[in-house]
Amino acid sequence: MKALVLGSGLQGSACAWDLLNTSDAHVTLADLEPDPLPAVLKGHRGRRLKVVKLDARDAPAVATLMTGHDAVMSALPYYLNGDLARIAVEVGVHYSDLGGNTEIVREQQKLDGAAREKKISIMPDCGLAPGMVNILAAEGIRRLDEVESVRLYVGGLPQHPEPPLNYHIVYSIEGVLDYYTAPSWVLRNGKPTRVEALSELETVEFSAPVGMLEAFHTGGGISIMPWDFEGKIATMEYKTLRYPGHATIIRAIRELGLLDVDPIVVDGATVRPRDVFVALAAPKLRKDDAPDLVALKVIVAGTKDGEARTETFELLDVYDAEHDMTSMMRTTGFSLSITAQMQVGGRVERFGVTAAYVGMPYEPYVKALAKRGIVITEGR
Repeated sequence: MKALVLGSGLQGSACAWDLLNTSDAHVTLADLEPDPLPAVLKGHRGRRLKVVKLDARDAPAVATLMTGHDAVMSALPYYLNGDLARIAVEVGVHYSDLGGNTEIVREQQKLDGAAREKKISIMPDCGLAPGMVNILAAEGIRRLDEVESVRLYVGGLPQHPEPPLNYHIVYSIEGVLDYYTAPSWVLRNGKPTRVEALSELETVEFSAPVGMLEAFHTGGGISIMPWDFEGKIATMEYKTLRYPGHATIIRAIRELGLLDVDPIVVDGATVRPRDVFVALAAPKLRKDDAPDLVALKVIVAGTKDGEARTETFELLDVYDAEHDMTSMMRTTGFSLSITAQMQVGGRVERFGVTAAYVGMPYEPYVKALAKRGIVITEGR
């Protein structure tokens, strides 16, 4: 297998590492600034790992690099994924990405016919959320005759929370702020409905040592599921998990205008409030030596054979000290790697553009996660 990973950040590096350690793949890792490599990859360079410089906005260069590979995985910012999927179809190579933006997924779906003709699989939204959590939710839906509600919860958290936010950055702070400010799509009474980010706060309990977490609406994680299940399921929603008290503080910061993107003038200088907030907060929230964890829960309620039933899926994954790899890297990057390996291996049976929760076979996917120490617990 010849694999191309676009993006040498945390998630892209984890994806490349997994390919190198769970398959015989020869991996090309491409980025605008690929060096220095993360520690987890330094020992692999020059063997089955090739590192190249690439401007992902240079379409001809991207097409040239994609040519000759069996699968392409994008761990780049979501706004590049539409063009990258289009180029992958033109070249004729399997493609997957971390997604996170519903409108771009809609654009990618327009490539379905062309991808079918090329007999390739294009699968957006293949990380943790969207990705893993949606695959679990879809399995819960399949197990019931009728479904009343689907609730998805995911959070990337520090193992040892510190004030004032009890949070540290596990990926892009800009991405986090987008989720805190953009409305979220849900299903209400069977219809896609937009709700305010950070709204409808509730508590969700996990086993020790995590305990009680708070959950609130954020966008992106539910992907296109509300439209696919419109009129079929009454309630469906995705919420982000944080330690108690986080949402109240972030709401205050947002309501003060500190997360606004419209420029203002301060002492003659034009600035965006969000840029100032990021410049001040990011250094304080980026704690590279602090171990993290990922908490996930999916609750699907309905009926089976005329009786009420609830299918639940839960995950608690923690920082891998042996390989110095965060849980967010593992759960997101490994999921992307598994997707590509299944595409090339023929386990994703449908060609064209397919949502991960539709095209990903559940049992092989969960078993592949378990082999990597990412264990999904099921219950009723």
